[in-house]
Parts: sequence; C-alpha cells; structure tokens
Amino acid sequence: MSQADSINAALAAAPVVPLVDSGDPDQAVATARALLEGGLAVQEVVLRRPGALDAMRSMAQRRADIGEGLIVGAGTVLTLEQAKAVHKAGAEFIVSPGLLDEIVHYCMDEGLPVFPGTATASEVQRAHALGLRAVKFFPASLAGGVPMLKALSSVFSAMRFMPTGGISAANLHEYLALPGVIACGGSWLTPREVIAAGDYDAVTGLAREAVAIARAARD
Repeated sequence: MSQADSINAALAAAPVVPLVDSGDPDQAVATARALLEGGLAVQEVVLRRPGALDAMRSMAQRRADIGEGLIVGAGTVLTLEQAKAVHKAGAEFIVSPGLLDEIVHYCMDEGLPVFPGTATASEVQRAHALGLRAVKFFPASLAGGVPMLKALSSVFSAMRFMPTGGISAANLHEYLALPGVIACGGSWLTPREVIAAGDYDAVTGLAREAVAIARAARD
C-alpha cells in the first residue's frame, strides 16, 4: 500500500488531522500517543518553533512505541529545503500554508503526499494543473468557510479539500458534511495549556469527541 493509500484509509476512518505544535520530542511523543488513543492516526507536526523538526523525527522513529497505525506528517513547510529535511526525518506527508510549485514537484517526484494551501479558485486551479487532486483550504474561516468550499467544490469536482484554520468541535460537523472535504485539520485538539500541564487524558478526550462528531457527520 502506498503512503497516499494509507493516509486515505486512515482519514476515511477518522477524517480529522490534529496539529502537534511542540519543539520537545518527549512532549510530542506523549501528545501523539494521546491522540492515537483517542482514534486519530494521521497527525501533523507544524514547524512553527525551534525543535519542531526534532520532535517530528522522534515521533517518526518511535512509531512502534506510540502505537500501531500512526502516520506522521509535517506542516507549515515553507521551502523546498524544509520539504527535503522533513522527508529525510521520516515525514509521511507534507502540508504547506500556500502553493509553491517546487515543493509540489519535489513531493510528487518522491511519491510523498503533499497538501499545499489554497484559498482561491486560481490557486485550486493551479494545484489541479500541477496534478494534485487534494489540497489544504487555508485559512478556512477567513477564506469563506463552508460557503466558499461549496462553491469551489461545485467547479472543481475532481478536487478534495482539507480545511484548516478556525475549525473547532463546534463547527467540525459543518465542514465534514461536505462531500468534497477529505478531512479537517486543527489545533483545538492540542491546546497549549493542556499540553504544558501534561494532561494527556484531556487530549485523548478531545480526540474521541472529534471522532464521534466525524462519524455523525459522515453517517
């Protein structure tokens, strides 16, 4: 099974991608374990702070310790150099806030699933021309939310979207009810204050809540 097939299968079971925002390898591993226990296997480590690459590498190297089925990706990938670094560190997919051709070309050449950020019809059309059939929609709430996604999906019927930005347990079902949405990403599942306090049971609880919302939205 290819990496893309593995990700698609995991997202079909639980179409939510939590963001792991940590520069501490042990903290990231503990967070990953808590999320996986809650039913969320596809996890995105965002490169927003020093040490984030090491945290992602540790998650990738300790998959067996964290739990079966974990899929580790890297987010906030801004440059080709970062894309190469996270791939070498064990990332199984890449997410970018915007659409950069050279990152897309590199990932496609390497067989590495990539979800570049799009917010307009022009960007989605460019992604389609590059050969992509799934993209990130970011920042979802500011870029038009559910109405914008409905409009884009009506034109780009072959494209699937991963909205991120402004999504929470309160509106998750609205996005997942759209046929064109492959999954939703979000940081509400890993609150900084909860992680800092080491309350990983709370993280597991948030993950289980998201899984329940997702199942209800897709039924």
